[in-house]
Amino acid sequence: MEATYSVKKTSDFRLGLQAGLSIAIGYMPVALTFGLLARTTGLTFAETVLMSIFVYAGAAQYISLSLIAVGTGVVEIVLTTLIVNIRHFLMSASLTERLEEHQLYKKLMTAFGVTDETFSVISTQAGKIRTAFAAGVMIISYGSWVVFSGVGHLMGDVMPGFLQVSMSIALYAMFVGLLVPSMKKSVKVTYLAAVAAAVNSLLIFYTDLSGGWSIVASTLVSSLLVEWVWQMKGRNHRG
Repeated sequence: MEATYSVKKTSDFRLGLQAGLSIAIGYMPVALTFGLLARTTGLTFAETVLMSIFVYAGAAQYISLSLIAVGTGVVEIVLTTLIVNIRHFLMSASLTERLEEHQLYKKLMTAFGVTDETFSVISTQAGKIRTAFAAGVMIISYGSWVVFSGVGHLMGDVMPGFLQVSMSIALYAMFVGLLVPSMKKSVKVTYLAAVAAAVNSLLIFYTDLSGGWSIVASTLVSSLLVEWVWQMKGRNHRG
């Protein structure tokens, strides 16, 4: 009986690796670009890889690079990362309800491995989700992100200097590429982006807040204001 369970567990893990392969392939170009941008920002190879190991959050890591580039303090970077990734609390809680019962340390490891992509793949499984399957999806995705972040940094050794400098534009291009499709799908996202941009501009030009704190403040103000307006609109329609 124990041998059968072990084989089943191994099979679930292998299925997880197979399901996560597409995520790992998709992470490759994004992680490579992150490694290159981290190098141009001034991070060492060790710092780049360690950020991917301990942070493991694509958008937040890109934002951190832009904040590091302008000399933002540690507290602002941490708060900005928290705000950007706060949705992970909800995704982790949702996934925990679907996973089979396991020890606390496994729950913590599962929560760390949650990204938008891994959550999408794992949560679409029918019925109770095997921990081994979730581990397979997360390990191959995590490994791809960490390894190719390092490879991207090392690619700077063979890439011409002018091309490395020009890569800084890719940072802003990536944010635009992420934002525009979301704006097309949702008017709410458009309002969030517009209000955040307006508040951030006002804070930068008319206050002494640093770039990092202005981003944190504008994000919070935009989220609260737009959500309040949406709630009021919903009540008026129901009324």
